[in-house]
Formats: sequence, C-alpha cells, structure tokens
Amino acid sequence: MSSDAFAAGCPAHGGRTPLYGPDFAARPQRVYEALRRYGPVAPVELAPGVPASLVISYSAALDVLRDPVTFPKDARRWQQGVPPDCPVLPFMMYRPACNLSDGAAHVRLRTAIADSLSRVDSTILRESVERNVEALIRGFSEKGTVDLRAEYALLLPILVFNEILGCPSDIGTRIVVGMRGFVENVDTANSNQIMMKAVAELVALKRARPDQDLTSWLIAHPAQLTDEELIEQIALLVGLATEPEQNLIANALLLLLSDDRFAGDLSGGSLPVEDAIDEVLWADPPLANWAVSYPTQDVDLRGVRLPADQPVVIGFAAANTDPAAASTNRAGNRAHLAWGAGPHKCPSQGEARMIASVAIEKVLDALPDMELAVPASRLEWRPGFAQRALVSLPVRFSPIHIPPPPTPGGQEMGLAGGLATALRNAAPRRSNALVRWWRGD
Repeated sequence: MSSDAFAAGCPAHGGRTPLYGPDFAARPQRVYEALRRYGPVAPVELAPGVPASLVISYSAALDVLRDPVTFPKDARRWQQGVPPDCPVLPFMMYRPACNLSDGAAHVRLRTAIADSLSRVDSTILRESVERNVEALIRGFSEKGTVDLRAEYALLLPILVFNEILGCPSDIGTRIVVGMRGFVENVDTANSNQIMMKAVAELVALKRARPDQDLTSWLIAHPAQLTDEELIEQIALLVGLATEPEQNLIANALLLLLSDDRFAGDLSGGSLPVEDAIDEVLWADPPLANWAVSYPTQDVDLRGVRLPADQPVVIGFAAANTDPAAASTNRAGNRAHLAWGAGPHKCPSQGEARMIASVAIEKVLDALPDMELAVPASRLEWRPGFAQRALVSLPVRFSPIHIPPPPTPGGQEMGLAGGLATALRNAAPRRSNALVRWWRGD
C-alpha cells in the first residue's frame, strides 16, 4: 500500500497511519504532509495494534514538551494494556531513566547526568574525536570506496563514548549491538537483554575499579544512584550518544554530497558543514519521532481530543517543517526542535554538534573528490518510527595513503576494525513477523 493511502487513514489499521514499513522509511516527509489534513495532531500506529497521536504542529509540540504535568513520561498505565510480545514495548516501557521520569525523580536523575557530563573535559573530548576520526579515515583511505555509515559514522561515536565511559571495547560493542536492535525494533526483547547485561557488567567493573570516567562519576554522585538506576542512565546516554549521532553525521554527509545547494560549495573548496548540520536538524533530524508522553486523563490539545493512557509522540521532523512555522533561512537558525524543549531538552547538544562537525570536516578535507557511489534516490533507510537513519552511505574517491601519526596508533585502528566486524556479525536477526509488519503486510 502506498504512503498516500496510509496517510489517508488505512482501514486495515483502524483509520490510522502506520509509522513503519518501507514506504514510511523511504518517504516520511510525504507521509507527514498528508497527515496535516488532520490539523496539529494526527492518528498514527507505531506498530500493529499500537495506536498513538503524532504531534505535527510546531507550536503544539512546544505546548506538550513544556508541560510535563499534563504530558508525563511514565508509561506504566499504558503498558498494562499492551501485550508482552508487542515489538515496541521494550523500546517504550517505563524504566527508572531520566527521560522516562517525572517530577522530583526526573530532577534527581538529570542532575546526576548533567553533573557527571560537566566533568568531561571539552579539550580531551575533542582530542578523542580527532584521534578516532583520523584513525578511521586512515583505515579506508587507500581503498577508494567505503560505506561511510558502517565504517565511519557508526563507529566514531562508539569509540569516543567508550573512552568517555571508561568502557572496555568488548562490553561497548555488546551495548551498541543491543541498542541498535532496540532502536530499529528488531528482536527487541533479546536486544534489550544484550544491552542491559552488558551495561550491568560495566557498572560492576567500575564499582570494583573506579577511574576518571563518566561511569565512575555517576557511581560516586551524591544522588547515590542504585545499580538499576545507573544501568538505565548509562543505557540512555549510550543510546543518545551513538544512534542519533551517527545519523546526524551520515545524514549531513549525504546532504553535502547530493544537494546542489551544498555540493557546489564543496567543489569550490568551501565546506558549509555547520549549514548542512542545521539543515539536517530541521528537515531530517536523527530522532524524527520521539519524546513520548502518556496523559493520565483525556486532554484537549489545540482542539484535538487526546485519550488518556495513549502515547503522544512528538513528530520532530514534521513539526520542524510545519508550514505555519517554516523558516526561509535555516543556516544558523537553531530554533528547531531536534534537541527537544522544556525540562527534557538534550543537555549535551554542543558536544553532539562538535563531534559531527569534526567528523564531517575531516573526512571531506582528507578525501576532497569523494562522491556518492550510487544515486541518492537508491539509498535505503532503516525501519523504526523513531529514527531517520540510512542503511548505508557508499562513496568512492581517489585512493590516498595517509601515514600514521608519529606515536603508536595501531591499537586504535585494530579496535575500530574489530568493532565493525563484531557489529556486522552480531546484528540482531529479523523475525519473519517483524519483516511482514515493516513491509505493511
């Protein structure tokens, strides 16, 4: 069934538009535009039999994000009516995590995260990004071709964040493997187990041998987080630091390599990287639909009745492109909602932009004749209602030799290579049932 038919309200889905399947993954903006016929909020389906309301108006999204009392994050009342095999349940269920808590609990957990993140030295962080970027580029610069998503954008945030967490590579790999399946709604129960077991091992390791790293600082924080709370906050941080970050890098690189507004500047020697990042955060944000809340009673939002205990999802991509709030100049305009708003707004957006900027600038500088290996229209997008994420980003370029740095650096590249292999081999298997509902069958 076409995305137009879905957006019109498919009878097979209770008149709701499914936010899954290849049609939605390939052309989400087409679906969002069709949904505007409903007004500021549209009826959608997150998975078969999982109804939700998608907020697609910019001003209505701000109303929800800034009102945590009316729109709380606690999912426990909702999940009581959801079958245990629901594919999005592990992704949306209540956990004692900062982004899923309200009131005093939220303040306590967010304070522990914010205080610990503030101890990360920005100079050391940038050095880590640059060192890992250079090692990754050296690893593929002589090949002439590379999948920038799998061999660059995916690996960089993992390598950097493993250093920040003080996380051994074997544990870090398992955390990310689980997180990836979790976000993509692929074998979510097993992916959740893989991720949480690995994070628990990290917490146990750092309780026994604390160091100068983010995990140890969270453990030592005056909030005295329990092991369960520590595991949940670290899983949250890993998810936000890896999945959205790799999507931001890959989506901005795609824009720079395929859009005439930017590609012409690249050939002239100018790298409008910050402009491309702003454009992506407006039109193709890495988290396209998220910030889920669960009203405990029926609520009127801009003339739309939202039923109690049903998910209300913020459509960041749709709200950012709302015609009523459209901006004619996005370069340097940071009024988008990609980082959220209100009390749950992302606390580390500056660091996220820095990582993406360094990654993009350095690979374009090192490989100046890089171009897409296939037309942009043939690229595929990964499933899942929450993300805007490429399957791959194949490029070609003139092979060059980049000598290693004067100091020994082979260990970094060995870690990256091993991580790439582990992620390929350990990718969660898609069940036939999941494949069917992705396809909209």
